[in-house]
Amino acid sequence: MKRKVVIIGGVAAGPKTAARLRRLDPEADITIVEKGHFISYAGCSLPYYVGGVVREQKELTATPAGAARDPAYFHKLLNVRVLTHTEATRVDRAAKRVEIRDAEGTRWLDYDVLVLATGAKPLLPKLPGVELPNVFTLHRIEDAEGIKTALAGGRGEAREGEPHYFEHPAPHRHAVIIGGGLIGVEAAEAAAQCGCRATIIEMLPQILPMLDWELARLVEQHLAAKGVRVLTGATAKAIEGRERAEAVVVGDERILADAVIAAVGVRPNSDLAREAGLQTGPTGGIVVDAAMRTADPSIYAVGDCTEDRHLISGRPMFLSNGASANKKGRVAANAIAGRPDQFPGIVGSAVCKAFDFTAARTGLGERQARELGFDAETCLVPAPDRVHHYPGAKLVVLKLIADRRTRKLLGAQAVGAGEAAKRIDVAATALVAGMTVDQVANLDLCYAPPYSAPLDNIIAAANALRNKLDGLMHGLSPMAVKAKLDAGEDFLFLDVRTPPEFDKVRLPGAMHIPLGALRDKLGELPRGREIVAFCAVSLRAYSAERMLRAAGFTKVAVMEGGVAAWPYEKIAQKA
Repeated sequence: MKRKVVIIGGVAAGPKTAARLRRLDPEADITIVEKGHFISYAGCSLPYYVGGVVREQKELTATPAGAARDPAYFHKLLNVRVLTHTEATRVDRAAKRVEIRDAEGTRWLDYDVLVLATGAKPLLPKLPGVELPNVFTLHRIEDAEGIKTALAGGRGEAREGEPHYFEHPAPHRHAVIIGGGLIGVEAAEAAAQCGCRATIIEMLPQILPMLDWELARLVEQHLAAKGVRVLTGATAKAIEGRERAEAVVVGDERILADAVIAAVGVRPNSDLAREAGLQTGPTGGIVVDAAMRTADPSIYAVGDCTEDRHLISGRPMFLSNGASANKKGRVAANAIAGRPDQFPGIVGSAVCKAFDFTAARTGLGERQARELGFDAETCLVPAPDRVHHYPGAKLVVLKLIADRRTRKLLGAQAVGAGEAAKRIDVAATALVAGMTVDQVANLDLCYAPPYSAPLDNIIAAANALRNKLDGLMHGLSPMAVKAKLDAGEDFLFLDVRTPPEFDKVRLPGAMHIPLGALRDKLGELPRGREIVAFCAVSLRAYSAERMLRAAGFTKVAVMEGGVAAWPYEKIAQKA
């Protein structure tokens, strides 16, 4: 007898479950129920569609070969029935049936196996005027079409399923993005690429809360250099307008807006599961085992509606992630077909494009690690992403976090114009394997000048962290040094860069002695005074520390990251 498999949700994890299950079980009766119009679309590509990088709507639903992933595609190729514009409203677990509602009314679907792939739902800020037209989230294709219309000068909503292509958006349009997380940053870039003025309003002290502050600040400075206005520690009070949104009020300021994009986060869409009596966890996600099975053996849950386990902290976690959604769908399909498989958990890997910058992280941040009881040590290491003399070499600022006692890697973060994602991918692999920084430092990674330095960025960073753990380098973060400067502490802030570097840009309060001249000037330095050395990236500053300590200086530290990672104002010298 054919098994009836009903899958609720048709965006990412649901179609993946259906496709994998069909390959394993040619006889199963598979039905996908999707509330919206579009199925199996690339939701993570929506900002790039708004910005014109992805030029046509059909590319969002196309296979690599160009076929449209629509209900007809699933029926003809996979023999899977897809019901769009159909909402699942209730699960009757005792009778093994799902109540669905469409334009024709309400009816029941029987199931032998039910898969919940209801995804995540975007949050809207509780603001006066949030219900006005031209206030959007960026969650569905329809949202992207509405934003494109608004930024191009159109008024009103885009019709469902109707493509819009705007080659020449109206100049001086304004987009206000409420929320400075991943989607907020990507939406700001998209608006700027449309020729619009973009403003990000973030209530936290920083954008991109996935990053530690000093790295997030570097991204913020880069956005500002690209023309995006970023307001941190700011709260939107209201959205004003008559027939549509026209402005956002922040403090005493009224910021004009042709489109307001709410990017304040998403939450697991687990209401249907909760109403059916299935367990949800502290994050709001559906609780499942490693095979994606709920407490009801006939019901699985996959994708963003589920709760994950963080492999480093061991705690429940929610992270909306298209890659994980597809992996979970495959695991569930394997389990339904009788092929044992497991989804072990996540390490919280995430990446974001901000114009020509990349921002990425994996594992724990510094504050997270300390709050969880780890004796965390960190290092901040900027370096070019390939051999420095190879054309096109670009900087990556890499931060590693490790536990002092076990020396195990706990997390990694990277920002910059260079290739950051592959370094974070290496770190994610090391985290899953439970590697120490000593093991990371000796990984056998590829090397050729077009791809990396002889010691890749992550290996160089691991070695710097080993030096700190072994007491060979005494590092201070830029934030710690800035606090010392602001407090008026009596220390020597020593710049060991070359004269041309110093002439181009300097940091406030610094004394300049090039590294090449330092040995000859040791007698001029105060031995009882603390010295904090830095250079462009603080590799030469480490040499300065070793030189000073060998000469009997005992109060010496390195400002990690040097000028490249200094997240505050710099003093530009006159030409």
